[in-house]
Amino acid sequence: MTRKIIVTSALPYANAPIHIGHLVEYLQTDIWVRFQKMLGNQCLYFCADDTHGTPIMISAFAAGITPEQLIERMHKEHKTDFDGFFVEFDNYYTTHSPENKYFSELIFNSLNKAGSIVKRTIEQAYCQNCKMSLPDRYIRGTCPRCGAEEQYGDSCEVCSGTHQPTDLINPCCATCRQKPTRQTSEHYFFKLADYEEKLKDLIIKGYTQKSVANKLDEWFKTGLKDWDISRDGPYFGFKIPGEENKFFYVWLDAPIGYMASAKNFCDKNKLDFDNLWNSNEYELYHFIGKDIMYFHALFWPAMLIGSGFKTADKLFVHGFLTVKGEKMSKSRGTFIKAATYLKYLDPEYLRYYYASKLTAGIEDIDLNTDDFINKINSNLVGKFANLASRSGPMLAKNLDSQLGQLDDRGKQLINKLTAAKDQIIQDYEQLNYAAVVRTINALADESNRYVEQNQPWATIKNDPEKTRTTLTATINAVRILTIYLKPVLPKFAQKVEKFLNARELSFNGTETILQNHKINKFERLFERIDKKQVNTMIEESKETQSPQPQPASTIEPIKPECSFEDFEKIDLRIAKVIKAETVEGADKLLRLNLDVGGIEKSCLAAIAQAYKSDELTGKTVIYLANLKPRKMRFGLSEGMILATGTGGKDIFMLSADHGTKPGQKVL
Repeated sequence: MTRKIIVTSALPYANAPIHIGHLVEYLQTDIWVRFQKMLGNQCLYFCADDTHGTPIMISAFAAGITPEQLIERMHKEHKTDFDGFFVEFDNYYTTHSPENKYFSELIFNSLNKAGSIVKRTIEQAYCQNCKMSLPDRYIRGTCPRCGAEEQYGDSCEVCSGTHQPTDLINPCCATCRQKPTRQTSEHYFFKLADYEEKLKDLIIKGYTQKSVANKLDEWFKTGLKDWDISRDGPYFGFKIPGEENKFFYVWLDAPIGYMASAKNFCDKNKLDFDNLWNSNEYELYHFIGKDIMYFHALFWPAMLIGSGFKTADKLFVHGFLTVKGEKMSKSRGTFIKAATYLKYLDPEYLRYYYASKLTAGIEDIDLNTDDFINKINSNLVGKFANLASRSGPMLAKNLDSQLGQLDDRGKQLINKLTAAKDQIIQDYEQLNYAAVVRTINALADESNRYVEQNQPWATIKNDPEKTRTTLTATINAVRILTIYLKPVLPKFAQKVEKFLNARELSFNGTETILQNHKINKFERLFERIDKKQVNTMIEESKETQSPQPQPASTIEPIKPECSFEDFEKIDLRIAKVIKAETVEGADKLLRLNLDVGGIEKSCLAAIAQAYKSDELTGKTVIYLANLKPRKMRFGLSEGMILATGTGGKDIFMLSADHGTKPGQKVL
């Protein structure tokens, strides 16, 4: 009977690129989805960018753009990265969407009506220096649970516990490192403890792995606390209904993004969302990392239960990625972005390596570069690709690309390979990919031994038909092994399908034998990895990382206060770049000719490492119009354009909104 399945992965946050640590989850999920589809099941894979919250505002401000511009840019980058690794979503959406706003308000109102939302006046941290409250990522301190230092105000990355910003020990403002004061504000809370018994029942029924259930039991014993689901403005997110300056905390609307992505898919494909998402006709599975299991195993199902929605059938939790036994490190070059990896290595190498490590447990997996190179070269190239490359070209060159029939020895080999199907299917279903890879490797060894024993390179000289019989068994072995590997190596499988001149490979066709069949021209399947490729990738990862935040003791002191009258003297105007050109002898400077409302000005800007001159013409910028002209070595500079960043390539010009005109006053 065909199953109908909905699958989600945790939503990547829209303030940074995808890196190889993120890919553990998306590759694990994609392999499982492809496996289900190969069985003939209907399996839909939904995901989205997580786009709200304080870090988005901080990143957008630093880049000199709006949060909307930032999340749009990151969405394109994320989708490009996922496409590069063949992660095949049925819908990849965004939490900054009308569907997400609708469901967030619907769930909030339902919980409020059920009596699960209460208002409470709380104390919150406030920075006198920055003149703002300090929610979540604007405050750092020591975790009140485990004592880990430099943790954010909402959760601990070490123990995965959640807390309020005011719970932090030795807190400081993340912006200026000053010690905050306290102020009061009225917030909305979700009464999580109201759902304790229903959550326990859910977990007893197998909602997640046993090791995760044990961790959840610890949290039950310490007591479930009310969850602060509101944040004061300024905040990038959805306003709470009836409020003007209070917003849903990002962790309320983030998991709702699964539903929003599914709804968007249903609307585009004329499907009934309620039937797809909230009926027993479809199974529902969430894949997440162990760092967010508190939110997904407690808050998220409690919200669904309280608002009348179905909870997932199971929560699959995985561990982190380490590199050579240590946390990913920017300084060591092991914090490798997906885009950087793709410049040097085949994406299927990483898909295969992760699969060889992944189990159904939540233990971390380790990427050892020497082990990685060895597994790819000895297994993918030396076993699988070699089995095809030593049979296909010989058949084409000497035997007109024509397969014959199996003899008894060939049948024995093929029977041994097909007999492994049920175990491989079971291991895929249970997320034991490492066991799948071990089984396939053993079968590949068996197939290569068959070739060695029958020596087709020798028999081709005096017994072509015996050679044809040997190669027929070998090609069929390649076919079966490729079926087993296809969820992990989809592009490899496509190449083999083309080479075999066969139908699309699926588990239902494992027992099919290709006999008296003509194959197509063979094309190389994989290339060996040269260690230099890996070393170059690591070196580039060292060079391209953004500078680390400075410790509090080395942050440049804030300059002396200026009066409001001093500030009023500043005249900021919209300017349009008429012409931009390099400055001979100055590597960092560009000369910009600006239209400031019919008046032409020229200024020198140290932005040449971040922008090319030919991409600036027509851009609108913010221009300090009344700065006294300055005679410089390379000419006169009449004013200054505004930009942000740390220097070098990390510079972002502040641009004007669409519709503004040159000369228009900004301040």
